[in-house]
Amino acid sequence: MKNLKLKSARAAYDLSQQQLAEKVGVTRQTINAIEKGDYNPTIKLCISICKELGKTLDELFWEDE
Repeated sequence: MKNLKLKSARAAYDLSQQQLAEKVGVTRQTINAIEKGDYNPTIKLCISICKELGKTLDELFWEDE
């Protein structure tokens, strides 16, 4: 499932996939794969992304029913 919440939060901070990737220590391809729903990140990476975007795990990674 696509992670549109992550994409939206990243866009709200006016960050490219590359910029967010550099901030959390992964490649742009990893951020792209997470947004496309092709990759399930580790909890450590999820927390790093949340901290950079000022969001909670629930806000970015919880799937609504």
